[in-house]
Amino acid sequence: MNKALEHSFVEQLKENQNIIHKVCRLYTNNKDAHNDLFQEITIQLWKAYPKFRGDSKFSTWMYRVGLNTAITLYRKNKRRIQTSEFDALQFKIKAEEYDDTEEEQLKLMYSAIHQLNDIEKALVFLYLEDKDYKEISATLGISEVNARVKMNRVKNKLRTILNP
Repeated sequence: MNKALEHSFVEQLKENQNIIHKVCRLYTNNKDAHNDLFQEITIQLWKAYPKFRGDSKFSTWMYRVGLNTAITLYRKNKRRIQTSEFDALQFKIKAEEYDDTEEEQLKLMYSAIHQLNDIEKALVFLYLEDKDYKEISATLGISEVNARVKMNRVKNKLRTILNP
């Protein structure tokens, strides 16, 4: 890859790296897994960059590659034996006072989102990023109507999870 292309990639990655962090937060439970997924998405972006034609915004393309990478790894991980995270065990052992702050609400929301399947997570992520249904459908490769229907179902599912 030539230097100009490499420089362009690095600059755009720097400007948009929060996208990758947000995807990682949706699909991982701890810092090590987050860092591993961040690295894997970055590698996949780097490999795919020479084929990026600019038909869409760089950020839209990043969402697509990032989500596809996370979903692929998520599906592979589902085949492994599930073990309990130490942090989760520590949480069950240690009693914490209820804190009504925005941070606690975000934790509850992320906990609920972690219970969704891979496509539902991607939908919520793009929705929370204020993407319109046209961009959501383009990013996920589904129709706009299908994106709306799925999003309504996901909203109902999240309501049920958050308010049993």
